[in-house]
Amino acid sequence: MALTIIRAARQRQVGAAITYCCRVFYSSSTTITKGKFFTKKHEWISVNDNIGTVGISNYAQEALGEVVFAQLPAPGSELVAGEECAALESVKAASEVYTPVSGIITEKNTAVEASPSTINASCYDEGWLFRVRLTRLEELQQLMTAAAYNEFLKDATNH
Repeated sequence: MALTIIRAARQRQVGAAITYCCRVFYSSSTTITKGKFFTKKHEWISVNDNIGTVGISNYAQEALGEVVFAQLPAPGSELVAGEECAALESVKAASEVYTPVSGIITEKNTAVEASPSTINASCYDEGWLFRVRLTRLEELQQLMTAAAYNEFLKDATNH
């Protein structure tokens, strides 16, 4: 099924600066996000045989703009759900990445570290950030499905 993207931009003046707010909504019928779980901080995870692949959502990469630097966690690192574990920098902002689950890093995407713009081109496929062996499977229950994440985006951008 096709990815449906609806964008609505509005201009806001804050102090002397003018900023642009961009709203992005995704069709819940898209297969790109199928099988993925999402955090309120816009990370996603897909799990296969107790190994989670983690990345940032399309909404997050759009908000960041062109990603120019990625610092990812080293294999063997132990993570606790919700902890800061990576950093991304773009031409307009810097952002921390928080792990959606607890576990041990099994792999980082060295291709993304070498070419961070891969995140912008393919955030749900080639632009994944790291893989983690889950130590607390029950933490997945605290995350949002793709449909719930779409609703979260709609609610967040309507306020």
